[in-house]
Amino acid sequence: MMENQNKYPCRVNLLGVDIDPFTMQQTVDRTDDLISSGCFAHLIGVNADKVLQIRNSDEMHDCVSRCEIVNADGASMLIAAERLGVEIPERVAGIDLMHELCKLCQRRGYSVYLLGAKTEVVEKTREVLEETYPGINICGIHDGYFTDSQYDEIAEMLMRVEPQVVFVGITSPKKERLIEHLRERGLKGVYVGVGGSFDVVSGSIPRAPKWMQQVRLEWLFRMMQEPKRLAKRYIVGNARFMRLVSAERRMRKKGAGK
Repeated sequence: MMENQNKYPCRVNLLGVDIDPFTMQQTVDRTDDLISSGCFAHLIGVNADKVLQIRNSDEMHDCVSRCEIVNADGASMLIAAERLGVEIPERVAGIDLMHELCKLCQRRGYSVYLLGAKTEVVEKTREVLEETYPGINICGIHDGYFTDSQYDEIAEMLMRVEPQVVFVGITSPKKERLIEHLRERGLKGVYVGVGGSFDVVSGSIPRAPKWMQQVRLEWLFRMMQEPKRLAKRYIVGNARFMRLVSAERRMRKKGAGK
């Protein structure tokens, strides 16, 4: 295991969060290692909103610190890294990682479970993935509408099925709390938080066009789709995030000038 770990770059600190500076391919390769080892692993993508959650919540801070892979997910993270001189090679978006891991599971025969979203959405997601990746072993699905008191029921269900990869399409912080509960229950497998990816894969919500992704405006496309739910998060949250970046940059310049 140590030999495999040495293939990957060490974590870097960005705004107080330790990030794995992995490319998409390195993330997939490292996930393959984790699946093959038969251990439990939690993969998380950190964006501006998650950084703010981490700063506001000891629970979220501790959760992210325990994760086996912490990716930079979001244009804001790349902008922050560039301004602060932290080397992060590329954005690893949750939905793109989900597709790349589906290719891996198709190729290697790993079993996949889909957990999250509405029943009709997760059912359609299964259908789309089975059409896109012929032969992929999706061993089960479950919607994301359950309470904290039902976490043990979810754990027992997953223990029976024993999936090797579980895509968790639930919002934060419920997603992280659930996955860490499963860790504490002693489950095995790789758990990948993919947020609202099931909605996009199923066709329920369109994804931003490629040009918007390339110019780092995917967040704007998402906000335009659900302004009531996302306007505060993106406008207020992104402004606060960029203030943090500016403050950190000033502090580093001041420190370098001493």
